[in-house]
Amino acid sequence: MIKPLSRIIFGTAMAPLMREDASAEELLDSVWASGINAFDCARSYGRAENTLGKWMERCGNRGQVVVLTKCGDIREGVVKVDRQVIMSQLCQSLDAMRTDYVDFFLLHRDDPDTPLAEIIDTMNEMKEEGKISAFGASNWTHQRIREANAYASAHGLAGFEISSPNYGLAIQVQDPFGGGCVTLSGPENREARAWYAANRMPVIAWSSLGRGFFSGRFRAGDEKTAQAVLDPFAQKGYLYPENMERLRRAEILAEREGVTVAEIAMRYVFSSEMNLYAVVSTASIDRLRMNLRASCTPLAPGDVAFLEA
Repeated sequence: MIKPLSRIIFGTAMAPLMREDASAEELLDSVWASGINAFDCARSYGRAENTLGKWMERCGNRGQVVVLTKCGDIREGVVKVDRQVIMSQLCQSLDAMRTDYVDFFLLHRDDPDTPLAEIIDTMNEMKEEGKISAFGASNWTHQRIREANAYASAHGLAGFEISSPNYGLAIQVQDPFGGGCVTLSGPENREARAWYAANRMPVIAWSSLGRGFFSGRFRAGDEKTAQAVLDPFAQKGYLYPENMERLRRAEILAEREGVTVAEIAMRYVFSSEMNLYAVVSTASIDRLRMNLRASCTPLAPGDVAFLEA
């Protein structure tokens, strides 16, 4: 049985204490106490899986924690996700997290050179063995997910039950990391958003605040400060005039509502008609509470239209 997961999912990719296998117990205790029960990991996130595994073992709460982790070799923009990668990396993840199963196991990228039949058959085998409760895809287009699930349905197999693309107020103008990142943001992706809204597949949105673009650490139009604040990936993906305009409009709404720009941007995310969850990485319990509050207070349709105009 798949456990329910909180609308906010704690992301380990941007948490140095998690990636470095440092003492993150206090941080994880705070996340757990806030009401967040889901944690997003991947084989490529340093030693985050090890850190999470040690914490779950200490707390004895594995039965209540929802673990998402991802597999896939991504080297110099070239993706490899086949049967061998799936099986070997799943075993590595289970060992690292000191558990015998993963709640949601995702393919971190799409590998068009691997037949969909091989992928679906392998994931079903791992599910039948009890090593995963459900599986999905991260950075797959909705067309490819639809194609994979059509194969699964035709052969009486389980298909993708969850998807993790980028989504947020910031339009992802360029792929920030390489290797085939997929976004649902911006007017050009209306069809994809409509597909997810119609079939209610859970969407686990990453970089919902534009990797810090809507953190409030710089004002709209202040490109010099933005370049000092944002890392190269954020600059490549989001530092463009259209997003500066969206930031300006978010600042207007934030001032009117008496909240932060980050809260407006997160409320925008949860104003979507999609069945949406957001991955958030922060060491601040106040920021966690803000994100949880935002998940319960979507913007009015007129405000959404104003931000997107």
